[in-house]
Amino acid sequence: MVVGGCSSTGGKPDDSGGGGGVGSAGTAELTIAMITHEVPGDTFWDLIRKGAEMAAKKDNVKLQYSSDPEAPNQANLVQSAIDSKVDGIAVTLAKPDAMSVAVKNALAAGIAVDAFNSGISDYKAMGITQYFGQDETIAGAQAGQRLTQEGAKKVLCVIQEQGQVALESRCAGVAKGFTGGSTETLYVNSKDMPSVESTLTAKLQQDPSIDHVVTLGAPIAQTAVQSKQNAGSNATIVTFDTNAALVPLIQNGQVAWAVDQQPYLQGYLAVDALWLYLTNRNTIGGGNAVLTGPSFIDKSNIDKVAEYAKRGTR
Repeated sequence: MVVGGCSSTGGKPDDSGGGGGVGSAGTAELTIAMITHEVPGDTFWDLIRKGAEMAAKKDNVKLQYSSDPEAPNQANLVQSAIDSKVDGIAVTLAKPDAMSVAVKNALAAGIAVDAFNSGISDYKAMGITQYFGQDETIAGAQAGQRLTQEGAKKVLCVIQEQGQVALESRCAGVAKGFTGGSTETLYVNSKDMPSVESTLTAKLQQDPSIDHVVTLGAPIAQTAVQSKQNAGSNATIVTFDTNAALVPLIQNGQVAWAVDQQPYLQGYLAVDALWLYLTNRNTIGGGNAVLTGPSFIDKSNIDKVAEYAKRGTR
């Protein structure tokens, strides 16, 4: 079993032997492929993998993790898993149109498939019956409502991957829920973090009326803190998602709060649900999405989360 911390496999499957001992779940070993749209270096996916690996260890599952941020390449990884005759596939659907054929091919081959993290509006149309994640429009609306309550007037929402449905839905939700002023979207490229910093710095310098910046990932939030300092801005930084490095930023007030979708839980449930289906034909959610968020993490509860963040599970 791979110990969490690797951010990408370069597009090749990684045999994370999650068996943890023969018959640890009292069942024959199964092989499950987890295929995501991870961007290399994004620590969010370390949490997904740790959850998946824990479930694999418990269930006597051989976990094969692979990823590619480009949707056609991710679809090819699904096809490779089909060709290798895995028992189940857990997949993210960040670009649903590009993934649809591969998913349908997997189901036609008799392989159990569930979806998680991205694609909550699209998984049913592909024939998938189980989904684990956050409704990003609802999460964004709740963030927008909180911004209104906190007196924000001009909100900048930073999307790090244009066209990624979950991220687009978050900013759309923020705009829907925010009634205290105006919102604007800024696109950056998370594959080039120095450009993220310079683009955001320039925007804050250009428009000092921006009083709140919403980022959609912890690494982007960390960069936004630096951009704020570079620009001499007074904007409040808030974010979606957490990691260990974000904890002190919330504790010291450099980031006001984070929306948590519990990625560790998403990875865990995506694997465990496939094992339950394959060994006992159980399904979870009655055909509806099983929501893992949103919840807010701020100064009032960050200390309770901090110990889990240190061990890489929150």
